[in-house]
Amino acid sequence: MIEPLLVRADARPRPDFLIGTKGLHIGGSEVTARSGDAFVTIDPVTEQALATVSSAGPEDVDAAVDAARRAFENPAWAAITPYRRTQLLLQVADVIENNADELAILESLEMGSPHTQTRWMIDHCVEVFRNHAGWPTKIYGQTAPSASTQLQYTLRQPLGVVAAIAGWNGPLLQMAYKVAPALATGNTIVCKPSEHSSLSTLRFADLLRGTDLPAGVVNVITGDGKIAGERLMSHHGVNKVAFTGSTATGKHVLARSASNLKRVTLELGGKTPYIVFADADLEKAAATCALAFCAGSGQACVAGSRIFVHESIRDQFLEMLIQATEPFKAGIGDPFHPGTRMGPLAFRAHFERVSAYIDLASEAGGKLVTGAEPIDGGGLFVAPTLIEGLDNTSRIAQEEIFGPVSVVMSFRDLDEVVRLGNDTVFGLAASVWTRDISTAHRAAARLDAGSVWINRGSQMSAGPLPFGGHKQSGIGREHGTEVLDAYTESKSVVVELS
Repeated sequence: MIEPLLVRADARPRPDFLIGTKGLHIGGSEVTARSGDAFVTIDPVTEQALATVSSAGPEDVDAAVDAARRAFENPAWAAITPYRRTQLLLQVADVIENNADELAILESLEMGSPHTQTRWMIDHCVEVFRNHAGWPTKIYGQTAPSASTQLQYTLRQPLGVVAAIAGWNGPLLQMAYKVAPALATGNTIVCKPSEHSSLSTLRFADLLRGTDLPAGVVNVITGDGKIAGERLMSHHGVNKVAFTGSTATGKHVLARSASNLKRVTLELGGKTPYIVFADADLEKAAATCALAFCAGSGQACVAGSRIFVHESIRDQFLEMLIQATEPFKAGIGDPFHPGTRMGPLAFRAHFERVSAYIDLASEAGGKLVTGAEPIDGGGLFVAPTLIEGLDNTSRIAQEEIFGPVSVVMSFRDLDEVVRLGNDTVFGLAASVWTRDISTAHRAAARLDAGSVWINRGSQMSAGPLPFGGHKQSGIGREHGTEVLDAYTESKSVVVELS
C-alpha cells in the first residue's frame, strides 16, 4: 500500500485571486459572460471546487475577436517601433517574474503538479518572453535582383488576429509559446485555455494591466471547448490558430480552420522512444528514463512512454529502472508537500482513462513490473507503472496514454530499434543513450522525430531551438527562426522607378 504525502487543508495556499467569479478579458476589461454562464474548476487533490470561472458563448468569442482586430489596426499597436515592441515584451516577462510564485501556486492547485515543477514552468515562461523580445528588431525583408528601372523587395508583415488554444498540462507555458511570438511579430491574440486549467492564464491577463500593452492586444476567453473553442477556431475574423493538445483534437482544429484557410500551427501528441544501448551510462540512463515518464505524472507530450533496451543488458537495466522509480513512488502526494515528486492526475475523467489503459495492459498479457501497489485513500493518484511482456504493436505501445506509464521492450541492433522507434503514427521526440558518437549521430538522423536528445532527457527550449513534431505529432514549429514564418506573411513589392 502506497501512502500519499498529504498536507493539512489549512496549510494549503489559497491566493486571493480565487475569490469571486473570474471573468473574461476582452479589450482590456474583465467582463462576465453575456449569458451569465460559469463553470467550477476543481482541485485534483481534494476534488473540491477551487474557483468559479465565466463560460464564454459565441457572442463573447465574437467580442474578443473584434477587440483583437481593433487593436491590430490601431496605430497604438500597429505603428509602434520594433524597439518599442521589444520593450513591451520585456515588460511582460518582468510582470510574470514578479508574480511567478502565485502563478505557480494556481497551476499546482488546478492541475496537481508539484509546486517545484510548476515554478520551473513559470520561470521558463519568463525566458520565453525575453528570448522573443529580441525578434522585433530582427525581422528583415529582402531586395530582389531586378532591372535598373525597378526596385523589387519583400516585406514580412503580421498575419492579424491569432487564436491560441492551449492544453491543460502546463497551461501558461503553452500559452507563452504562442503569445510571445505573436506579439513579437505584431499580431494580436485571443487566448483560450483549457477549462481544466484556466486560472494561471486568467491571472496572467489580469497582470498585463500593469504593462503598457494597448487594450485588446491580448484577450482571454474561458469555457467549454465545444462552444468557445469551436467558435474561435472557425471564426472568419481569425487569421491563424496555434494549438497544443491531442492529435485527435488537432485534426479537428485543422478541419475547422479551413473555413477561411487560416494559418495553423499544431503541437500534438507523442509516443517518445527512449533507446538505451549496451555501452550507455546505465545509471544515468535509468534515472532519466524514470524521470521521463514520471515527471508531471506522465502528463506530457514528450513523456518517455516507450523504453527500448538492448537485449544484452535488459535484465540489468530493468532492475536499475525499477530502483529509479522508487523516489517517485515514495513521493506521490499533494503538490505542496516538500517531499512530493508526483502529484495526482489532473481530473477524474483522465484518471479513469489512464487506469483503463493499465487494466488493458494486464488483459493483453503485460506484466506490471511496478505500479500494481494500491494507493491508500484512492483519489486521482497513479503510481509509476512499468510494463513488460508486450511488443511494439500493442495498444499500450502505440497509443498516447498521458500518464505515468511506460512499456519496456528489447532490441538487437540499431536497424531494429530505429524501425521500432519509428513504427508509430507519432514523431514528436526521441532520446538515445550511447557512448558511441557514430551510433548517436546515425540514430539521430534516422529517427523520425522533431527533437532527438542524445544522452539526456527532454530539454524544452525557451526559443533558440524549434519545437514540433513529424507525422501526426503536429504541423509547423514553435520557437527557432521558423517561428517568424509561422506568424508573418511575405509580401512582394515592385516599384517602377522611371
